[in-house]
Amino acid sequence: MSFVEVFVFPLSTSLTILLGTVVFLLVFHLFSSSVSSQEKMKEPPGPKALPLLGNLLQMDLKRPYITLCELSKKYGSVFTVYLGPNKVVVLAGYKTVKQALVNHAEEFGDRHISPIFYDITHGHGILFANGESWKEMRRFALTNLRDFGMGKRSAEVKITEECHHLIQEFTNHDGKAFDTTQPLNYATSNIISSIVYGSRFEYTDPQFKRMVDQVNETIRLSGSPSVQLYNMFPWLGHWIKNRKQIMKNTDCNLTDVRDLVGHLKETLNPQVRRGLVDSFLIREQKDEDSDVVDSHYHENNRIFTILNLFAAGTDTTAATLKWGLLLMAKYPQVQDQVQEELSRVIGSRQVQVEDRKNLPYTDAVIHETQRLANIAPMSLPHITSRDVTFQGYFIKKGTAVFPLLTSVLYDESEWESPYTFNPGHFLNEHGQFMPKEAFMPFSAGYSNLGLSP
Repeated sequence: MSFVEVFVFPLSTSLTILLGTVVFLLVFHLFSSSVSSQEKMKEPPGPKALPLLGNLLQMDLKRPYITLCELSKKYGSVFTVYLGPNKVVVLAGYKTVKQALVNHAEEFGDRHISPIFYDITHGHGILFANGESWKEMRRFALTNLRDFGMGKRSAEVKITEECHHLIQEFTNHDGKAFDTTQPLNYATSNIISSIVYGSRFEYTDPQFKRMVDQVNETIRLSGSPSVQLYNMFPWLGHWIKNRKQIMKNTDCNLTDVRDLVGHLKETLNPQVRRGLVDSFLIREQKDEDSDVVDSHYHENNRIFTILNLFAAGTDTTAATLKWGLLLMAKYPQVQDQVQEELSRVIGSRQVQVEDRKNLPYTDAVIHETQRLANIAPMSLPHITSRDVTFQGYFIKKGTAVFPLLTSVLYDESEWESPYTFNPGHFLNEHGQFMPKEAFMPFSAGYSNLGLSP
């Protein structure tokens, strides 16, 4: 027999057996550890996921919140789905969402920034940012929004003025049918413009129209099925047409914002602040003069804070107004009651914010419109900032979390008739306005900026 037959083959066989044994023991150890870990740390249940695809084939990507509501009926108020390879914990129902976002705000308060929104903002601004930069930009925005009239008489004057322009725009159609989308978008955007830039735009201004239309198109495309697929599988980006359009819109918006800010910078007077942009420029210059290291007041945060304010303040408000017009047309008896209350309490004068306490039915109709409209069915995604045990389930740090606001606004344990338009949801037996804790049309907790209607 040859040397190879006597020594090499047996040695090779022994090494193979030894290696196989080691691999088997390693796999067995990992499996045992995994089972033991799952027994100690019970994770939220959910439907069985396929490799790579996860639960994608079960999802209606045009209305994913409908699928998630159906799954919550089977798996409970805290459950897991896999969007492609990405694990997501879904929170359903008023009590669960409130407990997470309010009572456990520290653990659930951070934003989950999906690939498409990171592509747009790179973590700058308010809506899609975390950490100290987000905290500082949020603090700055809220302070300046209040300073320039949000919730005050000065903002009321701006809103009243814009209402006159909007009514005139409606009147120009001479009673003929028309699409209200653009006029409502322009009107609500002008309220933000007057606070951010210090002035409004004409509805015919080409730059203004382009900015508003592109922001709204970007919001619409961001929720499209193809962009949702991109968020699951970012390597598909090159082939996603809607993503390309979003990035094109973003580039145009950035150019327009820089142009508008540039004009304001040329005429800046630190003694007379015209709007939020002036405040930012003044603070930015102050930090530069003081050689502040790693200041959060820089061009990227400035631009994306402006764009975030427009996106958050325009789309949601305009969409709510459109729902209001639709519901008033569909329920003329409700419209008649609103008109009767306004005529009785207000008469022929201009309605004011302070009249709200004397208009309980109108107030209830506005709230019910927001509830039924369900403008932000899944809110903005959150992410756990640390390991947390919630309602008996272990959720690992860095897990994406979807607060399912649809399940809150239509929670059958909180609303008498959740799927119908019923202003009575917000009225007591004496016809007085009655606020409801389960009214969460946009979000809750400290990550909610509160720019919505």
